[in-house]
Amino acid sequence: MYPDLPFVSIIIPVFNSERTILRALNSVKEQTYKDYEIIVVDDGSSDNSVSLIDSFISNYPELQIKLIIKENGGVSSARNTGLKASKSDWIALLDSDDEWLSNKLERQMQVLQDNPHIDFLGTSRNNEILKNIFFKKIFSLQKITPILLLLKYIFATPTVIFKREIINNIGYFDETQTHLEDNKYFISVCSKHNCYLLNESLVITGGGKPHLGYSGLSSNIIKMHLGELKNLKFAYNIRLINYFLYLCLLIFSFFRFLRRLFIYKLIS
Repeated sequence: MYPDLPFVSIIIPVFNSERTILRALNSVKEQTYKDYEIIVVDDGSSDNSVSLIDSFISNYPELQIKLIIKENGGVSSARNTGLKASKSDWIALLDSDDEWLSNKLERQMQVLQDNPHIDFLGTSRNNEILKNIFFKKIFSLQKITPILLLLKYIFATPTVIFKREIINNIGYFDETQTHLEDNKYFISVCSKHNCYLLNESLVITGGGKPHLGYSGLSSNIIKMHLGELKNLKFAYNIRLINYFLYLCLLIFSFFRFLRRLFIYKLIS
């Protein structure tokens, strides 16, 4: 146990994830940091996800696991349900098709203990280490601003851990937006809180495949682009960026969209 470090609530939304959910749960079970609860929210699955989760709970009674079953409402609705049911002052997010390296939570909690000013901490993933974003060098522990998030998707949802007070200040995920809703939330968080990247790869997302163009919501390039445009408009509306920068980012977004389409054609 880690008496000097806090308890963590881990939120895992699930929808028809029978092929991957046990891998995700096992990655939590194998964490070297043990002070946590797991809140699994099934979002109306029609496959064997629930029975697999029930069996996992029965097989590992020593783990604090709560399974919530709800009607389908989307991933943000499931995450919000989990957040509302959580108990601790620190919250970590994991998706049902992703997995953590065994030292993921321990490394983050070490960094948070050494840097108590940090409110929100993500990590790198899939063996990627960021060296720079445009002309800005990225260090091993890097403060992240909303502008950087508009330029690059730095925080993958399964990498982040954050203080509960963020929910009190920012609210919950936008349940009306289906693509890049997580990045929209993180933009809001970074506008009011100290957000940092631990530039170590501690998470495997999508089986280690590239982020765009494969399975999952991110495979829909057009809807991802529309989500990005919504986030740019959101940043402009809350005055994180001025009109000139908004236009520049729109142009940048368009060319990034064309690049993604080109890459998708190459791999499809």
